[in-house]
Order: sequence, then structure tokens, then C-alpha cells
Amino acid sequence: MTGLPDYRLERDAFGRLVLTTEDGERHEGVVPVRAFPIGAPDQGIALVDPHGHELAWIDRLDDLPSPLRDLVASELAAREFMPVIECIFSVSSFATPSTWKVKTNHGDTDLVLKGEEDIRRLTSPGLLIADSNGIHYLIRDRYALDTQSRKILDRFL
Repeated sequence: MTGLPDYRLERDAFGRLVLTTEDGERHEGVVPVRAFPIGAPDQGIALVDPHGHELAWIDRLDDLPSPLRDLVASELAAREFMPVIECIFSVSSFATPSTWKVKTNHGDTDLVLKGEEDIRRLTSPGLLIADSNGIHYLIRDRYALDTQSRKILDRFL
């Protein structure tokens, strides 16, 4: 983190992150934001104030001391919920909108795909699927899915 020894990061009584700079200035409600959340999730993390102004930069999360790394990682996990699809069991229809029954790293769930445009291609072979509730589901490697899941997915791509 730029100036790591000169900054202090902690939670206040309300659970919000507070960044104190070397000159003693306190910034409440600080939020960590990943520069590359999918491609390089542990590299390039900005600490920004509630207005979106960057206050500090973390080059690599692994370079932080353990307590600070755990604090930033827990805050990121709390604000970034992106289940990873591991298997597609079935779809209600190959026309949209359709309900998908899937297995994720957080358990089995149903998602509603409003339109094929809600499936975004990432750096191959990744996909990002947005459901009707605004939750984004990640498929890290569509070729690593089982045969049935790939067949279902291919109908929408």
C-alpha cells in the first residue's frame, strides 16, 4: 500500500472502515475497490472515501501484514457477492426469460435470465451471468463444466 507505514486502517464502532493518514486525518466509511475484480482480484486495490476519491493504493493484497490483509479481504467479501456456477442442472426454456437451476460455490439456487444479453463473455473461457435480481454469477471456465452444463450453456451463446 502506498505509504503503508504512514496509514492506519481499522473498524469504527459502527463496523465501517476508518483510514487515518500520517498527518492524523481520519477518513470514515472507506471502501476497498478492486481494479481488476475478475482478472486479478488480489492485485490493484484502491481504498476510496464515500465520494469515490482514492485515498490509498494496495499493489498486492498478499503484501499486507496479516491483520490488515484480513480486514481488507473481509470488507471486499462483504460487498462483493459473486457466486461461481459449478453446474447447470436445467433451464425452464431455451427462450428468455428462463429459470436456471444451478449449483454454485454457495449451494444450489435458481436464477432468472431475462435475456441472452445478460450473459457477458469475459477473458476466454470466462462468462458473467446477471440474473433478474442483479446478482452476477461467474463461470470461470465454461469448458471445465460437465457435458450437460456445456450443452445447456451453448444454446444461449
